[in-house]
Amino acid sequence: MGNEFLPLFYTFNFYLFGLVALACALMFVTRKSPVAAAMWLVGAMFSLAALYVMLDAQFVGAMQVLVYTGAIMVVFLFVVMLLNLGNPGELSDIRGKWGRLVAGFVGLALVAELMALAKSPLDLRLVVPAVTAPPQTGGVIAPIAGPLFKEYLLAFELTSILLLVAIMGAVVLAKKKDAR
Repeated sequence: MGNEFLPLFYTFNFYLFGLVALACALMFVTRKSPVAAAMWLVGAMFSLAALYVMLDAQFVGAMQVLVYTGAIMVVFLFVVMLLNLGNPGELSDIRGKWGRLVAGFVGLALVAELMALAKSPLDLRLVVPAVTAPPQTGGVIAPIAGPLFKEYLLAFELTSILLLVAIMGAVVLAKKKDAR
């Protein structure tokens, strides 16, 4: 594969991951089942992580997978399953006729606004200042990881203990609820 195909490769994958992220986000907001919605949100998070990696923000992409897709979605699914909402068909749906009408109107208004901006004579180009390359000693992660594991190590560990205690508290509350 020659270098002449790289721009096409990046452009194709950028639009592919963007469309997958949009499709997963749309499926997320239209599902009745919280577990199914959470799975679609995981797909959107993975697509966003791929976009970050393509934009040379590998650390942000890795944190997207670890923090949002991994930790937060696991806690979210844990809480959803802990609540035991029952059959999704029995849940009340607030997205009735009026909700869909309002959502459609807002969506059309946003599309009209984007079209008006695209045709406007304003100069909407983004001006990006020239930046220097990061030092090659530790890459782009060293300035973030260094303080996290040196100056803020105690706060980092206390936060992890706090999250562990919160999960244990949720388990205790769920067991008391089942005992009643």
